Amino acid sequence: MSHDVTDYRDIFLNDRPMMDTRAPIEFIKGAFPGVVNLPLMTDNERQRVGTCYKQQGQQAAIVLGHQLVSGETKAQRIQAWAAFAKAHPDGLLYCFRGGLRSQIVQQWLKDEAGIDYPRVGGGYKAMRTFLLDTVEQAVAECDLVLLGGMTGTGKTEALGQLDNSLDLEGYANHRGSSFGKRATGQPSNIDFENRLAVDVLKKRAAGIEQFVLEDESRAVGSCALPLSLYQRMQQVPMVWLEDSLERRVERILQDYVIDLCAEFVAVHGDEGFSLFSERLLASLDNIHKRLGGDRHRRLKDILESALVEQASSGDVDLHRGWIEGLLREYYDPMYVFQREKKGLRIEFSGEQAAVLEYLRARAARGG
Repeated sequence: MSHDVTDYRDIFLNDRPMMDTRAPIEFIKGAFPGVVNLPLMTDNERQRVGTCYKQQGQQAAIVLGHQLVSGETKAQRIQAWAAFAKAHPDGLLYCFRGGLRSQIVQQWLKDEAGIDYPRVGGGYKAMRTFLLDTVEQAVAECDLVLLGGMTGTGKTEALGQLDNSLDLEGYANHRGSSFGKRATGQPSNIDFENRLAVDVLKKRAAGIEQFVLEDESRAVGSCALPLSLYQRMQQVPMVWLEDSLERRVERILQDYVIDLCAEFVAVHGDEGFSLFSERLLASLDNIHKRLGGDRHRRLKDILESALVEQASSGDVDLHRGWIEGLLREYYDPMYVFQREKKGLRIEFSGEQAAVLEYLRARAARGG
C-alpha cells in the first residue's frame, strides 16, 4: 500500500492535485484551492453511519457503511476515483483526519482498479492546521505595510503590479466596500483563509519577507481576516495612494458599472442586467441610514435614471452623477477622517507611479 504523505509544504508549494473524500457538506464548509470532491459517502449516508456509530459503536457503523456503498454505487465511485488517479498520477487523496474513509478509498482503488495511490497523513485537519500556522508565522516574522487611499484611487490595481502584495479582496472575491459584492459570490471563510495562506507560503518560499496589503476592515464582505493579521495591520506603517476626483469617478464607473454589469450578464445571461441593477440599488439602500433620507433619495433617483438609460441605449454617462455624489458627500469625508486618525503611520503619499516606485524601493532595502 502507498505510504502516507505528510510534507504539507511540498503539497501546497507544488499544487499537488488532491481528491477530497469527505462528504459534500464538509467540503462546502471549507477546502483547499483546486481540490476536487469525490466523496466516499453522500451527506445522507454519512449521517446514517454517524448515527449508527453513536448508538451501536464503530464495528456496526463500518458494516452499515459497506452496505450503503456497495454494488453499482461502489463501482461508480471507484470509477470516479480511478479516473482522477489516472489523470493525476502525482496526486493524493485525503479524508478529514487521514483515518478510515481515506484508508477505504485507498484500499478499494488498489483492490478493484489496481491503482496504488498515496494519501495525506493527518488528512484535511493536519493540512488546515499547517496553513493556519503559515499565516501566524508570517504575521509574527514578516514586515508588513498597508496601502491606503480614498475610494477609487486604484489600490487593488496598484497591488496587482507588486510582486510582494497580498490581495485580500482577491481571495475574498469582493471589492471591500458596500458596493463590493461580485456576481460570482464569495468563498467560505475557511476557503478565504486557505487562499491567503497558500499565497503567503509561495511568496515566502520565493524569498519575499515584506508584504503590502490594502488597508481593510476586519471583514471583506462576508469573509473575516485572521484576528492576528488584522491586529497587526493596525500597527504597521502606511502608504497613501492619491488620485484626482475625475480619475476616481472613471475608475469606479469602469469597475462597478461597466465590468460588474458584464460579469452579471456573463454569469446570468438574459437576467444579468436586471440582477446587476438590483445589486446596485440594494448596495445604495444598505447605506441608507448613514446617507440620511434626503441624500439617499436624491442619489437613488440619479442611479435609477442611469440604469434606465443604460438599459435602453447602453450609455453609462449618467452613472457619473451618483458616483461623484457618493464620493464627495459620503466616502471622502470618511476617508479624510481616517487619514487624520492614521496620519502618524503614513510614511509616504503620492499618485500610483510614485507609490509603486516607493514600495518597490522599500522592499529592495528590506523595510
